[in-house]
Amino acid sequence: MTLHSIVIQKLLSTNAHLGRRVAAHHFKQFTFGHRNGMAVIDSDRTLICLRNAAQFIAAMAENKARFMFVNTNSLWDEIVEQMTKKIGCYSPSMNTLWRTGGFLTNSHSPKKFRSRRKKIVFGPTQPPDCLVVFDSERKSSVILEAHRLQIPIVSLVDSDMPIEYYNKITYPIPCNSSVQFVYLFCNLITKTFLLQQKKSGAVSAEIETSERVGVIEEAKSAKKDELLVVPYEFLHISTDVEKIEEMLDKLVVIKFNGGLGTSMGFGGPKSAMEIFDGLTSLDLIVNQIESLNSKYHCSVPLVLVNTDSTHEDTLKVLEKYSNSDIDIQSIKQTQHPQLKSQGGQSGEDELYPSGHGAVLLSLVKNGTLDALLSKGKEYVLVVDSDNVAAKIDPKILDHLVENKIDYCMEVTPTSSYDSDLIGSRLQKFELAEIAQNSVKDTGKFKLVDIGSLWLNVRAIKRLLDTDELKIEDFSVSKETESDQVLLQETAVGSAIRFFNNAVGVNVPNSQFLSMKKTSDLLLLKSNLYMYDEGVVVRNIARTNPANPVIELGPEFEKVSGLLSRFKSMPDIIDLDSLKVTGDVWFGAGITLKGRVTIHAEPGMKLEIPDGVVIENEDIKDPSDF
Repeated sequence: MTLHSIVIQKLLSTNAHLGRRVAAHHFKQFTFGHRNGMAVIDSDRTLICLRNAAQFIAAMAENKARFMFVNTNSLWDEIVEQMTKKIGCYSPSMNTLWRTGGFLTNSHSPKKFRSRRKKIVFGPTQPPDCLVVFDSERKSSVILEAHRLQIPIVSLVDSDMPIEYYNKITYPIPCNSSVQFVYLFCNLITKTFLLQQKKSGAVSAEIETSERVGVIEEAKSAKKDELLVVPYEFLHISTDVEKIEEMLDKLVVIKFNGGLGTSMGFGGPKSAMEIFDGLTSLDLIVNQIESLNSKYHCSVPLVLVNTDSTHEDTLKVLEKYSNSDIDIQSIKQTQHPQLKSQGGQSGEDELYPSGHGAVLLSLVKNGTLDALLSKGKEYVLVVDSDNVAAKIDPKILDHLVENKIDYCMEVTPTSSYDSDLIGSRLQKFELAEIAQNSVKDTGKFKLVDIGSLWLNVRAIKRLLDTDELKIEDFSVSKETESDQVLLQETAVGSAIRFFNNAVGVNVPNSQFLSMKKTSDLLLLKSNLYMYDEGVVVRNIARTNPANPVIELGPEFEKVSGLLSRFKSMPDIIDLDSLKVTGDVWFGAGITLKGRVTIHAEPGMKLEIPDGVVIENEDIKDPSDF
């Protein structure tokens, strides 16, 4: 197959060839004919026009020209916004800007405009050298203004566009402006810009871009000890609501519920610990599923995999959902014989490893896997017990279905790795560079597995039936923290090698909030996070993308101690780090900013008064306030 035919097939897959029922006379040069009363656009002509437009944009970019991108279609907002962020060009996030009259011809007037929605927006300080219009049908007035100023225009045009506007477009691109084609067009512009910037030295020679097309081939070419990681911004949800409903109906959410809160002084499973206004992490994931089922009219079930230590307490928590429409199953995890034979203490950590392999082991042994297939379920999302910010993301599921991915791991950059290096391109990582979520960042890891794993149920069943994947292949091991040795039991080190189509998705670090210590609970109970339909959302008022580093002394290591020593959780939006040692008590309405250290000497009780603001201070005595 030639390169030309591959590109044409790509254009056809975006439905760029589907025109309107009426084709204007001047547009017939771009049509291939008619079918079922609709004009069929010649993909060869579309490709030629795309190349001409790309060459013009490249020439303008090489000369550092000013570009303006005009879009008012809400379906394309995210695509255009991501493109303009990557290439550093102007495009407002507020669509109302484009509804103001005389935007270009009034270029010398003050750059303040009042829109119909009575919001103040700001325009560029100078007129653009090139205008790129995505929805020319809606923005004909902008085309007229740009033509009056002799600004060259690149625009997508459909078969029914009037000739008086068509003649004013310098580089028309005949197409059906579907979401898929707009994404392809924006990707082409992005690559063109970055290539020119790279040639001029504005971008490091190491930075390359990759299209979403070819993810499967990249994944297959990865070695068994490598994982292809896809940036989250590559993912786009389908605009077909019925397709999303059908897709979600094939999904099952499985939450490992074996984590106990004994290390934090809580006598029960962590999922039953209150983290916000009476809500537990179990409530959050149930609320997520309720929201999805209600929004898309689907039926996503929840399966809780418990241990002996958490099963009974979990059943009590679930009593509140006895009348819920959600199908919630609570099953007991199969005890691993290798660990059971080792004896040891009675804690659940010694008997029940928390890795995905152990969870899948239970599902295979108790017949849950076969039951899911019989109900038409094809994908499972396995969620770790510690990550309270885990998100059931339809974008990821859509990507897996569209690209026929059998295995997907959610990862996020570690604190010691520059996330910008993988922010906008496909990249392969060695498995040794990916840490489990239980491993401390020692500097040798680039990514961390946040504990959310997507699997194709049919792929697992096929591997089991053909003996390519055996139950004993899910190895069980332990982490020796003192030596910082990771013998991985999860998907990273074991099951991933059996799947041909395996990828990782680089999700935002706000989707990774483990609850292992009371300092984690302090973050969750503070104003740093909010909760929207079960999804943990970081407060937009915080400008620092990283969470504050919090170190609490032994007096705070139990949940009861933490809650009793704070009248109310402090405002930590602008906090960088907090270190508290000794007998310290916090009043209500306290604000902490910057780097704060509070130390009470032995035998001293240090009380922080109500309403104080502490910024970049080292507090050791009441006189320091």
